[in-house]
Amino acid sequence: MGRILVVDDEELVRETLCHMLEDAGYEVFEATNGNEALQAFEEQKIDVVVTDIFMPEKEGLETIAELRQRKPDVKIIAVSGGGGDGKLDYLDFAKRFGAISVLTKPFLREQVLSAVKAILD
Repeated sequence: MGRILVVDDEELVRETLCHMLEDAGYEVFEATNGNEALQAFEEQKIDVVVTDIFMPEKEGLETIAELRQRKPDVKIIAVSGGGGDGKLDYLDFAKRFGAISVLTKPFLREQVLSAVKAILD
């Protein structure tokens, strides 16, 4: 069905996303930060990257930009619980950096699967 890279420093969120996607039949890889994500992206044939915005070492916006430099047509879904602080909307920035879709934490299983299916179709 598809190979998905899940990138999130929060173990519970990452594991939840991985289980949702694996149960739906996707092959899932995981990374805890942008540096690990870029390495996994180079080592695996990834169809979709689902990445958090706020992470240590290399945050999501920088990761999205680097993924786009390496493969301009990469399909990215950005997720964040800090969608905006009144002045900055980080998910909007993620779209500007190249995310095709965005999800605000907490999200429902149906939202995740719908976003992945739409991006793969």
